[in-house]
Amino acid sequence: MAQALLALILSLCLAVPAAAAQAKAETKKSVRPTWSELKPEQQKILTPLASEWENMDQARRKRWVEIANRYPKMKPQEQQRLQKNMVDWVRLTPEQRTAARDKYQALKKLPPDKRKEVIAQWQRYQQSLAREPNFSPSDAPAPPDPQAAEAATSTAGAAPSGTKPTGTATAGTPAPAAQ
Repeated sequence: MAQALLALILSLCLAVPAAAAQAKAETKKSVRPTWSELKPEQQKILTPLASEWENMDQARRKRWVEIANRYPKMKPQEQQRLQKNMVDWVRLTPEQRTAARDKYQALKKLPPDKRKEVIAQWQRYQQSLAREPNFSPSDAPAPPDPQAAEAATSTAGAAPSGTKPTGTATAGTPAPAAQ
């Protein structure tokens, strides 16, 4: 009886690590679709993400596949914007991506009126960059921090039309030049 119990315990000790290793391997394999499983049209659309594809979780891959499937129905302007945004996203460091996601989540949590003001402020800033000869669109700093923008709009009010909002530079980005 003791030998049978010992044999059972020994077989379980050997089987559990093997089963865990197999489950871990299957988990890695189950992140679908792999790049090679994408249709050629999807691969062409998602080309900027090719180097990142294997590092994405299944939920992100699924979202990108859905976007690629909608892509042919988009207006040419939307297609160009999407392609540019994918290229820009891939160029970001993991820390910058995390910061962008955090800022996006903070913006989503703002009340609708504050969110509209932050967006309007950002658009005015982008327009001022377009008029300024020293900057190109690729030189533009990251969007303002929604929390800082909320504090600025609640205390100082909106910036006059055609002027740059202050305090929009973030760490690692150039501050707007004074006019």
